[in-house]
Amino acid sequence: MVDLQELHEAILNGDAKAAAAVTRAALAQNVPALDLIQQAMVPAMDEVGRRFECQDYFVPELLLSARAMKAALEPLRPLLAASGAQPAGTVVIGTVKGDLHDIGKNLVAALLEGGGFEVIDLGVDVAPEKFVETVQQTNANIVCLSALLTVTMLSMKAVIEGLRAAGLREYVTVLVGGAPVTRQFAEEIGADGYGENASAAVALARSCAKSAAVG
Repeated sequence: MVDLQELHEAILNGDAKAAAAVTRAALAQNVPALDLIQQAMVPAMDEVGRRFECQDYFVPELLLSARAMKAALEPLRPLLAASGAQPAGTVVIGTVKGDLHDIGKNLVAALLEGGGFEVIDLGVDVAPEKFVETVQQTNANIVCLSALLTVTMLSMKAVIEGLRAAGLREYVTVLVGGAPVTRQFAEEIGADGYGENASAAVALARSCAKSAAVG
């Protein structure tokens, strides 16, 4: 019988090959996909986040663990889709218009996916209209906005205003982050929350995602 602790350790250690191999071996022994996620994968990423907060892990370790998590999730996707399993939420994420930085955004996207969210990554230099259009098309209930340049931060406000104008604002949680972004700025532009780092963003998404789907 496959020991799920091996999967847990593979993700903690950022070993993508081992994570994928243990997952496939578990599936071959008919271990339910949800058991793998809930008993090994999510707890592992929670521990990664805790270690990052305590400065036992740094960005390279986070990226390796996120990659291992994605490798383990890959063989599970068809099974989850067939079973009708619902994600923790649907997230639209992107770096706002005028900003081409993506390392932080990519890390948050990977950790959100590892945390059980369906993630739609729009990339960088994303216009406010694209965020609004994607929310309309996907019924996403969370929008994550990233900026690394002070001059692009106001694009976050433009996204929120666009969601409001489209009648979508009450249905989505808007989270913002990036080096120049502060909690005060988030409050000023009407965002629902601010994550100072990737693990904080995931915890915030879990705690304040709104359950109502876009009508």
